[in-house]
Amino acid sequence: MILSRSVSVFHLCGVSSAPKLLSQRFKVSFALAYGSSASFRLISLNRSGGKWVRGYTSTTEAEVEKKGNDTFFADNSVSWKSLGLSDKISVALRDSGFDRPSLTQAVCIPSILSGKDVIVAAETGSGKTHGYLAPIIDQLTNTALDSEHSNEEERRFPLKNLSLILCPNVMLCEQVVRMVNGLLDEDGNPLLRVEAVCGSQGWPDRLPDIVVSTPAALLNNIEPKRNRRVEFLRSVKYVVFDEADMLLCGSFQNQIIRLINMLRFDEKQVSRLATSNIGRPMEIDAIVPQFDLENEDDAEIEDGSIYEDEEEDEEDEEVEDLDDTEQLPVVEAGTETGLDTKKGWRRVRKIYSRSKQYIFIAATLPVNGKKTAGGILKHMFQDAVWVSGNFLHRNSPRLKQKWVEVTVDSQVDALIEAVRSNNNSNNTERTMVFANTVEAVEAVADILEKASIQCYRYHKNHKLEERANILADFRETGGVFVCTDAAARGVDVPNVSHVIQADFASSAVDFLHRIGRTARAGQYGTVTSLYTESNRDLVEAIREAVKTGQPVETAFSRKRGFRNKVKKRAFLKAGEAEELHGGRILRGSY
Repeated sequence: MILSRSVSVFHLCGVSSAPKLLSQRFKVSFALAYGSSASFRLISLNRSGGKWVRGYTSTTEAEVEKKGNDTFFADNSVSWKSLGLSDKISVALRDSGFDRPSLTQAVCIPSILSGKDVIVAAETGSGKTHGYLAPIIDQLTNTALDSEHSNEEERRFPLKNLSLILCPNVMLCEQVVRMVNGLLDEDGNPLLRVEAVCGSQGWPDRLPDIVVSTPAALLNNIEPKRNRRVEFLRSVKYVVFDEADMLLCGSFQNQIIRLINMLRFDEKQVSRLATSNIGRPMEIDAIVPQFDLENEDDAEIEDGSIYEDEEEDEEDEEVEDLDDTEQLPVVEAGTETGLDTKKGWRRVRKIYSRSKQYIFIAATLPVNGKKTAGGILKHMFQDAVWVSGNFLHRNSPRLKQKWVEVTVDSQVDALIEAVRSNNNSNNTERTMVFANTVEAVEAVADILEKASIQCYRYHKNHKLEERANILADFRETGGVFVCTDAAARGVDVPNVSHVIQADFASSAVDFLHRIGRTARAGQYGTVTSLYTESNRDLVEAIREAVKTGQPVETAFSRKRGFRNKVKKRAFLKAGEAEELHGGRILRGSY
């Protein structure tokens, strides 16, 4: 057939049993603020009858989960203001079309407002972006109001407070910028000024309230210029890692770890300087230049070093057991600030006053092993609040899945039928068709167009401007959108009613992100997956996980061969059968 000859679109990569993920191992924060006060509790997942279940410490926390047939919105009694947001932010959200919070937002907003580091792992389309934007904008707005009414004589060098949002690619950066600009004040202007530092957009002339950037673009703009780096790092108060599982793995990892260490080092400088002038806090701004990463005695950052300060001497370990107030070196009046102070600070560099908040956002978050995204976060942010979505790594009840087994002779007809089943004569429905490679996308698009089905093509070979225009057209007019996984992560296209896997996903992560393009924000959707006989065992394993309500990643993962797992299962079954008949397992046949 045309498709199989042009490219092996339906080739399924063998993958396997996956890591245990967040929903099975971590504490989850369920918090709900009523009125003006917020209450925060950490609630463990408890084992009951062989299954993990959520426990609640009060009926008010359980209200966040009380949803009946609604699996997206929080209870009617939960409002933006009840979560702790100001009237200005609450009005801006409602004017933007968000009448009430989602379940995920109802949990993560109070956690972020608490000032603690927060890790949000929730299913796609659950409202995570506005879940972190709303509290950050609220806090930055309040800070700006406070500085306007502050006594300038008391603070000669006012600090600029800003938020840094890191995304894996330019498209996601621009999407976040649009969302920030969509929250308006009563005059119709954006609440805060936001700038993207990525692609062709360089460093802004003056620091905005929110900087959205890719890791590489940010490092390229701040590392070569010392003064810019010092000013920027000192100004950042809120750091968001969007698509955190992607940022903490692969080619992004070393860049992200370096940025985290740079930001932490700045926190330690702030804490050190605040107690270095006659035992009392001092103005930091005036003396920032004398400390910098280039000073080897102060620096403790290594490129790609995930586990900071892994090996401490015995004195360091003993000091950590003391209270923070006993750690910080205090210089008495009339004494010199020299080597003794510096030595004292190095002995207590793990104990310092926090001045930045770190927020990690992900729709998939493996946690087993030190090198997984969750494993890294466990080590580097041990006191963070973990927030888990109800359907993390699971099939949403609003999502209907269809499984179609195809052959070389039937795959093209099955693809065309699946696409036509969702397209009406007005072509306003939105269908996304996924393939694994650029060549496969082109082959699928050619087949559809020969069948008189017009479609968009979206992949990495298009320029950034072209991709932005294609996405904008698809959002506005609908139709059929043939793409690689470049459109699977974070890209928000409303009202996608149908997702088709022409190529089956090669990993659990890709599978979950693909099916997450539909059934978003409380809507319903359909996923049609085409597969061949060689992949039947894989599909059956996934369908069994969906049927039993288990995480999808129990069926397969990104690293280990699924077929090896199938062979092992077959081997064990054969062994059990032999034992029943009093025989012996013939290992040589496997």
